[in-house]
Amino acid sequence: MSEAMSLVGDLDHLRKRCLVVGSIGLVVLVVGLFFDAKQFFQSYLVAYLFVLGPALGSVALLSLHGLTGGGWGYSIWRVLLAGVRTVPALLVAFLPLCFGIQALFHWSHADAVAHDPVLQAKSAYLNVPFFFLRAAIYFVLWFGLARVLSRAAREFELHPDLATQQRLRKLSAAGLLVYVLSMSFAAFDWGMSLEPHWFSHVYGVKMIIGQVLTTWCVMILFAHRLAKFEPFRSGTSKLNFHDLGNLTMAFTLLWAYIVFSEYLIIWSGNLPEETPYYLRRTENGWGAVALFLIVFHFAVPFLVLLARQNKRLKQRLVKLAAGLLVLRAVDLLWLIAPAFHTERLWISWMDVAAFLGLGGLWGWYFLGQLLDGPLQPAPRLVAPIEAEAA
Repeated sequence: MSEAMSLVGDLDHLRKRCLVVGSIGLVVLVVGLFFDAKQFFQSYLVAYLFVLGPALGSVALLSLHGLTGGGWGYSIWRVLLAGVRTVPALLVAFLPLCFGIQALFHWSHADAVAHDPVLQAKSAYLNVPFFFLRAAIYFVLWFGLARVLSRAAREFELHPDLATQQRLRKLSAAGLLVYVLSMSFAAFDWGMSLEPHWFSHVYGVKMIIGQVLTTWCVMILFAHRLAKFEPFRSGTSKLNFHDLGNLTMAFTLLWAYIVFSEYLIIWSGNLPEETPYYLRRTENGWGAVALFLIVFHFAVPFLVLLARQNKRLKQRLVKLAAGLLVLRAVDLLWLIAPAFHTERLWISWMDVAAFLGLGGLWGWYFLGQLLDGPLQPAPRLVAPIEAEAA
């Protein structure tokens, strides 16, 4: 009982700290609105895409575990469910962006469309009413997906039999499909359309892999924190962290492969409608950020996670996850900010305030959802997939 109370007290203390950090960051960001409205919306968009990651990434990983099983999911089951339940808060956080369409998207200006044949050709898709309609569809799908998965997971907890396990598996398969399709289009709308003359078929995949990688980092941090207390301490082994480390390395490699493949194809093609995108991100100071990401977002994590002992030593894995979480924010800044600041590297104080504000408030809401659920390990699958197939 004392262990359970200690865990609740620890999480509640962390939740209060997140609220303080988030509130201060948000107040500073709102102050920035009166100094530079365009920079406010630009910073807010990057931070919003960042907090979108662990929420929707939790949906993806919960679906993946429901579909495939695996010991890695049981140590983070509660954390994943808490992340899934933060999806409704994404709509509230999206509302400020609705007032910044003109400040963010070049295609939203009628005079720009009138003098640009490319924007005219894309105007059937890139127009403000259809933009809002698509956003509404995304949120309806995400709300429905989060609600269905949460109910199915809760039902499996109460009745861990073969029938509920099979139902969870079917819903998880559908959930992964819905997530990938909806997030791909959302990435096109909220990220790629910032530069409407450029396009990439893997932009959505790049965003999805980034979201899942962000979620792995959050899961490792909270799995480590929960493992300090019972009943999670006895239910979490070095093997669980080894699995989380392996999966983090896998998605780090996948992220690097997607990003490098896109760059290599565009560099080889050398087409005038494609190369400006990467020229903006490799010149005028932004190239230093790209090199920083190559070294610390890919090379260092890969070399660290290549060693077996580093994945089993919790402290090392936690430090790596915390560093990768910061680098995920840098990666999003590198993807989005050069669309607005092409002449030189520009990182505003509002960027920092936006990350702290939205990140802190998301953490506060997330911890509230975690505390609202039962703080105990998840039930194991009734039967392995192989046994069901047989």
